[in-house]
Amino acid sequence: MRFSAAALVAALPALSAAQENPLDQYVAQFQQVLGQVSSYIPTPAKYDAAAAEESKTGPLKLSVLGQHNWEETLYAPVTAGAKTPEEWWILITGGNKTCFGRCDQVEAAFTGAAAKFADLPTTPHMGILNCDDQPILCNAWAAGVGSIWAIEMLPKPAPIDIYKKRLNLTTVTTDEIVQLQEAGTKEEFTLLESFWHPFNGKAAELGLSIPLGYLLWAFNLVPQWAFMLIVSFASRSMM
Repeated sequence: MRFSAAALVAALPALSAAQENPLDQYVAQFQQVLGQVSSYIPTPAKYDAAAAEESKTGPLKLSVLGQHNWEETLYAPVTAGAKTPEEWWILITGGNKTCFGRCDQVEAAFTGAAAKFADLPTTPHMGILNCDDQPILCNAWAAGVGSIWAIEMLPKPAPIDIYKKRLNLTTVTTDEIVQLQEAGTKEEFTLLESFWHPFNGKAAELGLSIPLGYLLWAFNLVPQWAFMLIVSFASRSMM
């Protein structure tokens, strides 16, 4: 079989790229497989668009994050060329499945703070992510309930700093959250440096965050006894 000179020239960039990055083709194949699998799985996400719009435009100015809109929402107030980040405070919360019904206090405290911040120009934008309603997104971020994520948004492609603060689910108050903001520092927060970082992490860089979120969600659906049974059978087959 003969190849034309034009075809050979056209193939050179691809061959060069493959030689420079031999693992890229496998990463791409892995991304494609995970993407195809996740596309066939019905999303378990729940999002009440009317209620979310009312929350965003109402007195609390509280944005509700979903798998479909989280990035667009966080970048919305960011202006091109900005050097000072737009700060968001996102409450990671849940219901009976992910917070065992213990997040009511922290939600009340956070919405109370949102009400106080709503008309002040120097306070963070406020948002909420419910892991009962958005399990894929929470898994994709490895986000634990009962915490505030302080996200400092800059224009793309600048890296994004995220700081986490775990809250006491039973004792936290609105005043405590307000005081965290009034302190003007992140001394009580922990800088997020993780494979799962939504912007800077390796999973996001490889485009695997959401597919892996589906994988973890599906894995969590398997009862513990069934998982132990599978492990037992697998270990016996290898003996």
